[in-house]
Formats: sequence, structure tokens, C-alpha cells
Amino acid sequence: MQPLLTTYPTAGTMVFGCMGLGGDWNVPDISAEARRLSYQALDSALAQNFTLFDHADIYTRGKAEQVFGDYLAMHPGLREKILIQTKCAIRFKDDEAVGRYDFSASYIRQQVELSLRQLQCGYIDLLLLHRPDPLMDVHEVAAVLQALQLEGKIRNVGVSNFGVPQLQLLQSAMSQPLLVNQLEMSLAKIDWLEQNVLTGMTQGAAHFFGYGTVEYCQQHQVQIQAWGSLAQGLFTGGKAPQTPAQQQTADLVLKLAALYQCSPEAIVLGWLMRHPAGIQPVIGTTNPMRIKACAEARNVQLSREHWYALYVASRGQPLP
Repeated sequence: MQPLLTTYPTAGTMVFGCMGLGGDWNVPDISAEARRLSYQALDSALAQNFTLFDHADIYTRGKAEQVFGDYLAMHPGLREKILIQTKCAIRFKDDEAVGRYDFSASYIRQQVELSLRQLQCGYIDLLLLHRPDPLMDVHEVAAVLQALQLEGKIRNVGVSNFGVPQLQLLQSAMSQPLLVNQLEMSLAKIDWLEQNVLTGMTQGAAHFFGYGTVEYCQQHQVQIQAWGSLAQGLFTGGKAPQTPAQQQTADLVLKLAALYQCSPEAIVLGWLMRHPAGIQPVIGTTNPMRIKACAEARNVQLSREHWYALYVASRGQPLP
């Protein structure tokens, strides 16, 4: 069996998300322009010292992995310097069935082997199960994951969008630890905080996130990765605020960026990274200037007071 990814904790404080590589989701081929922009984004990510790259078999319907694989082929020796994680288990609607999730052993194996071909590499550092499958047979899943490890095709395993009961159930059947749980978390998606702050209060019922998920991950050394961490630019000029709370938060982000002498993106990401769970934001932008702006978050350490100011601004009302 391949060794566990003991270098994972030093893989960096942020993850470069590759969902935007390869061009339009509805175009079957990778155009020359899409390829140029994808390569430009990867050049920028490497220049900003990103070392962990996040994929999924479905991203731009396989084109994201394909263009990344072509990039690797053009840069001999790069594979050994980076970490690649990819996800599987989401199946789109087709002529045979509705859209669904598939944790069957045959499908997991099929998609891992597809990703390896598309990425043009011999192994995946970390395989994530993309979304919980209600028909998950944990013993079947554990067996195929262990087999893929023994074959050297994957080195480590994690999940995405799992709550505590699902984490516990899957881990109970596995000999290897689940290393990662990827969850939607941002200044715009704060239910992971609200459900705890509002414990025992009626209004807390409106903020269900998966009670105890963050704490479970902290207790069991499961690295939390935050997808959607930039909130689609809602607080950094990429998307217009729609509510007074969002506008107030955007204004405060700009004020703090000036105070900390950094980009607004660094404030938004630094807010997540300030939490003691050690959250790793997944950066989904392919814009070189925004990639550089995001990288500045590594040097931002928000004060407790500024962290709370952003939290209260985002929730739109004082804490109880």
C-alpha cells in the first residue's frame, strides 16, 4: 500500500480549485482560447506557490482534468512537486437515469481510472467522494478504496459535503483515515457558525448545517476545505450585493483591506482561515490578478475584533 500523505499538513493553507479550467461546460472540446486561459491560470497558481490542486471528474465535463493533464505533460517533473486531489460519484442525467450519486465499487473504480487517464499521471494523492450517496454500502466502498490504494492508484481518501453521521459511518468500515471534508463555507454562508451560536434558540432551526461537523473534523484531524470560499466575489466587487447586510459586509471588507494593506480577497479568505479549525479555502478563480490577490491571505491575521465585526456584518444583526 502507498504511504499515507504525511506531507498533507504542509500542502499549503489554500487549495487551487480547477473547476474553471477547460472552458465552457456545454462545449465538448477544449478551444485554443480555453487552453490558453487554463494554462495562464495554472502558471499564476504555481507562481503564487499553490501546491494542492483540486479537481473532480465532472468539472467542465472532464475537460478540466484533461487540460491539466496536458499541462503536466508539458512540464516534466512538475507532478512530483504538487499534490492532486480529485472527486468522483456525481453522475449527470442521461438517457438511462436521472442525475444521481454513485458509490458503487464499479463506478468509483471506473472514475478513478478515467481521472488517471485524463490527468496523465500514475496516481492521485487524495480521492474525495463528492456527495453522500444514500445507497452507500460502507463495506463495499471501503473495500474498493483499499484495493485502489494497494494498486497504487490513490494514496489517500477524503469526502466532500459529509456530515458527522456519514463521516462516522464510512470511517467505521475503513482502515485508513478520512483526511479531508470539503464543505461550502464563506462570509456569505455562515450557517456553520450560526447553528452553534444559536444553540437552544428557536431561530437556530433556520441555520442547519450539519450539527457538530466542524467540531468532529477538529477532533479527528479531518482537514476542512471550504468550497465557494470567495462567495462568487460578492464582497470583493465580482458580484453586486443584494441585501443591506451584504452591502455592509462588502464595505467593511474594503475598509479592512485598506487597514491591513492587502486585497479584499485576502480579507474574505483570511476570515475563514482565522477560525481555529484550520480551514483551507479552495480558490476557484482563473483570473491571474485574483489568484495573486487571494495568495495575500497567507499574510493576513485578522484580530478577534475584526473577525467578529465581519461575522456580525454578514449576519445582518447583533449577536444574541
